[in-house]
Amino acid sequence: MNPFSQFNHMHDWKDQMERFFGDSFWDEFESTLKPNFPPVNILRKDYEILCVFNIPGIDHLKRIDCQVKDYSLLIKGQININVKGYEMVQEELIQGSFERVIELPCKVRKDKISARYEHGLVWVKLYKDVHQDERGRSINIQKGKK
Repeated sequence: MNPFSQFNHMHDWKDQMERFFGDSFWDEFESTLKPNFPPVNILRKDYEILCVFNIPGIDHLKRIDCQVKDYSLLIKGQININVKGYEMVQEELIQGSFERVIELPCKVRKDKISARYEHGLVWVKLYKDVHQDERGRSINIQKGKK
């Protein structure tokens, strides 16, 4: 008798969970089960924000799109690791399309940005928008009629 025979039907557990809870059951766990890609380090000093993304395997820089908007940075692209004449036996390197929005610690300027790709890292240097008015606005309260 096979000691693992009791587990023969466990291969369809995901299908059973979807039938019980609904097709969108796994959507709630997607962010937990799927790591953020690309990973990023965000650093800051006086008036600068530096975002360093780990994106290996980029052969053409046109495959990376990076956009900044006030308090966020969008990075998306395509990683293709093509090796002809071989069959994939084990795949751990992330390939294909990726997209990630990074919330920045402050509002940044759109006119002063620099970025470079070096040794599999994308370095994006942003500058704080120091012209923003962070003071509160006084509201004039008028006496109302009864």
